[in-house]
Amino acid sequence: MGFELDVRHEASVEACLDEIYESFGGVEILVNNAGIGMRTVNPRFLSHQQPFWEVSPGGFRDVVETKITGVFLVARAIVPRMLKAGTGRIVNISMNKQTMTRRGFVPYGPAGAGVEALSRIMAADLAGTPVTVNILLPGGATATGMIPADASTEIRASLLDPSVMGPPIVWLASADANGEHDQRIVATGFKDWLAQR
Repeated sequence: MGFELDVRHEASVEACLDEIYESFGGVEILVNNAGIGMRTVNPRFLSHQQPFWEVSPGGFRDVVETKITGVFLVARAIVPRMLKAGTGRIVNISMNKQTMTRRGFVPYGPAGAGVEALSRIMAADLAGTPVTVNILLPGGATATGMIPADASTEIRASLLDPSVMGPPIVWLASADANGEHDQRIVATGFKDWLAQR
């Protein structure tokens, strides 16, 4: 079932959560994956590295508010409900650390770094509670439609299938992940990570 909301606005988030709780009675897992990509501020970001001073303030705000503010507002609204229910899991979707500091990747990189920092603080604040917070990233660029139209055949061939995120999300939602908290999991290395934990 689909529900519409704008993660940048608390009233929209609260109204959507009310609708979800009314429909299902609760939420056991939240995957924060709302985001807008570099194409919104630089349609040719792979072939033309735009310096930060050429990024429009509005474009910067849109990306940051969708990624960081969105994670904050949705988690802020749902965590009290999860704590009251005595259970809950949050997975925040992140990106490679190289992307966070990559030349020409303002505001996408800093927004991703902000999501990571916020996730670590959320995990610290929720330590010792029945609500867990973990970070998941694909392990490379994914074929999500956010790649510029002028991307080379080589770049397109290197894109990960978004389904790479499926197994770790399913595992994080399962009983096998009980108590797993404050982890940073890379989807492409998930099997190895799981075998070593």
